Amino acid sequence: MQMTDAEAVQILTAWLSPAYPVGAYSYSHGLEWAVESGDVTDLDTLRAWLTDLLDFGAPRTDTILLAHAHTAEDPTDLAALAEALAPSQERHLETTALGAAFARTTSAAWNVAIPPMPYPVALGYAAGRLGLPLPLTATLYVQAYAAAIISAGVRLIPLGQTDGQRLTAALMPQAARIAADALTAPLTDVGSGAFRADLAAMRHETQYTRLYRS
Repeated sequence: MQMTDAEAVQILTAWLSPAYPVGAYSYSHGLEWAVESGDVTDLDTLRAWLTDLLDFGAPRTDTILLAHAHTAEDPTDLAALAEALAPSQERHLETTALGAAFARTTSAAWNVAIPPMPYPVALGYAAGRLGLPLPLTATLYVQAYAAAIISAGVRLIPLGQTDGQRLTAALMPQAARIAADALTAPLTDVGSGAFRADLAAMRHETQYTRLYRS
């Protein structure tokens, strides 16, 4: 179908809103351990953590997977790759649980058949089926990814809400760049180099007190 830019923005902001029932608020992507260990203690260290995570970690890889899923006729292999790339049990839970919830809700609300898949694959595949523009989808996905971790940081460090929004605004150009790069990146470019973040996700599994699932 022919879709206007405004209609695409409406759908994507609904899908990527904290109000969309996928349970993203339950996950910190390892940030909870990073705060407890002293790696992240204030706005500056949260910005440094997120800057590296976006450029070298799962957000970049996930956006490449999203881009390939957008044009995929059959996303089965992409879904399997996304699961294989999860570096820890909690990261695997995060991407599969979010993806299953997204697929279930989106299939019912938008009348499009989306099988349960890891979150970036499910989102990219759904956007492709509805004809949502890939550059916009990818950019808003990375931005929402960062915003969810910032929201966790606001609670965990803690930070003020205004500081959280300052950081969200500051990271928007980086989110746009990562999304633009992902549009033409081959699947051979996937893979995380944010080792401290991967270790944080692993160590979070045995953290004594936890507010988040990852």
